[in-house]
Amino acid sequence: MPSTPYTWTTTPITADLVRGALDLEPTANGVLPHRLPARARAQNTDGQLAMAESQPSGVRLVFRTRATAVELDTLPTRRVYIGAPPRPDGRYDLLVDGRPAGRATATGGNTLTIDMSTGAVEHGAGPAGTLRFTGLPERDKTVEIWLPHNETTELVALRTDAPVEPAPAFGRRTWLHHGSSISHGSDAASPTTTWPALAAAQGGVELVNLGFGGSALLDPFVARTMRDTPADLISVKIGINLVNTDLMRLRAFAPAVHGFLDTIREGHPTAPLLVVSPILCPIHEDTPGPTAYDFSRLGEGRLLFTAAGDPEERAGGKLTLGVIRDELKRIVAQRAADDPNVHHLDGRDLYGEADHSELPLPDRLHPDAAAHRRIGARFAAHAFAAGVGPFTQAEE
Repeated sequence: MPSTPYTWTTTPITADLVRGALDLEPTANGVLPHRLPARARAQNTDGQLAMAESQPSGVRLVFRTRATAVELDTLPTRRVYIGAPPRPDGRYDLLVDGRPAGRATATGGNTLTIDMSTGAVEHGAGPAGTLRFTGLPERDKTVEIWLPHNETTELVALRTDAPVEPAPAFGRRTWLHHGSSISHGSDAASPTTTWPALAAAQGGVELVNLGFGGSALLDPFVARTMRDTPADLISVKIGINLVNTDLMRLRAFAPAVHGFLDTIREGHPTAPLLVVSPILCPIHEDTPGPTAYDFSRLGEGRLLFTAAGDPEERAGGKLTLGVIRDELKRIVAQRAADDPNVHHLDGRDLYGEADHSELPLPDRLHPDAAAHRRIGARFAAHAFAAGVGPFTQAEE
């Protein structure tokens, strides 16, 4: 129950208070933000993508208020991996007028217990929890609560000690981004410190993050979602998940990329479109997938990944990161002959060999919090470079 001494006002959580989500699904407890619309979710048959798109990376509550205290009831779903070290609870970041003003976690929640060796999943029900921010300045202000980037979160109730109203649009351009778990946030420290969130803040743009852990697989329904989502700036980061899953061969890859980009262009014919190849990942630079779990260090509390393919299989069309980078560079160069607003960025310019020597991938696959900060800063420096960056060319 809400506690005194505050006199609380409860505000329904509706779409005009939520940014970064493409759908709010009513539930028995409240609403569940989704990063794919219902039509796209209906066409998905993959449990990994279903879990990833329901994790609200880049999703935030945004409102105007004079409140000095805010409470938010949520029902998180926490993942528990048998044999692996416990995952940290999801973090909520508070911004007041665009500046960091607090961080919190929620108690309670459901659990999703996953046995990585068998793929078995067990669901456990738990109670909603409450997080509270107090000591906010008593003046009109814009409050943002960024939801945990890697934890499915139902929004149950919003309470404040002063009335709330939707915040007007910031007047900033909207950046729509799609990518893998690295774009989703992987091992970032908090929702505002994933590399896309950091780059968006530095570039002064509104983020819609369609980074889906394990699920950047050139799905047509994702392309159609991007086609139909209002955006001024668009980027797609392609590659690592296609190797992870060993989903397709080189013969299928190039047409699939062209088809994905063609679909985006149906809705955004002239918007700057930046195609980003994979960051450095040594296990898959020259060795195809699939990616497998390496349980050899699990007793030390470390879960590592390994490449289960054979470099010789490249001759049969299996994909590696090196092959994908070469092909993406070729595809963008081909398209640029008729599309001056399509651009290419080699992912190793965001995180390359020197970075790996200094900030190695802790599990051999995902960057840590420090690497997220570096990737975000480098992406912003490239994309928003005054006068020459692909995302500055759209500015009037």
